[in-house]
Amino acid sequence: MSKHTERRTVLKRLLQGGVILAVPVVARAQRLYEDFVFAVANDRADQVRELLQRGVDPNTTDKGGDPALLVAARAGYQDTVRVLLAGRATVDLANAYGDTPLKVAALNGHLEIVRMLRERGAQIDPPGWTPLMYAATGGHDAVVTYLLAQGAKINAAAPNGTSALMMAVRERHPSTVDLLLAKGADVNRRNEDGATALAWAERDDDRELMQRLRRAGAR
Repeated sequence: MSKHTERRTVLKRLLQGGVILAVPVVARAQRLYEDFVFAVANDRADQVRELLQRGVDPNTTDKGGDPALLVAARAGYQDTVRVLLAGRATVDLANAYGDTPLKVAALNGHLEIVRMLRERGAQIDPPGWTPLMYAATGGHDAVVTYLLAQGAKINAAAPNGTSALMMAVRERHPSTVDLLLAKGADVNRRNEDGATALAWAERDDDRELMQRLRRAGAR
């Protein structure tokens, strides 16, 4: 066998060995990923902690593109949220739709998780739709009250001009409407189409909300 042929044979063996060695590594990484996504989705906080200690990225996203912290916050998994935050998960990491952990926690009324995220510095008035708008959409008065106490802008507008008050009216949450009005929400704010909270109440023929809004000065 010539030296040239011998070198090619050795190289071929090395390459084949590398491929063989790489397969288990890839398989292990895939297994860790699947275990982590499953553990987060099922509130297995101890398993999440163990996987983080084994080097799994706390900002790992599931197959839908949702970061782990967002998944846990949306579901109301307090223990898993604590573990992820302790593991240095990025508190404001958003998905492709711009949803953040704080927004989805507010939307679903998970007050304790909202508190935990704020204590870690989650943005209270990010550009676009805000956690207050999400909380008002869900009609979660305790979360609305907390966010306002934290300094949330009550009259902040979404990209289409919609406000928290308008969302509370749209989703027909009278107690949330009363709360926002009592805290100084602009009852006559208009969205990009020129509609007001009163116009939305009239569209739905919600006489109770129409009366509440008119008493607050809606026109």
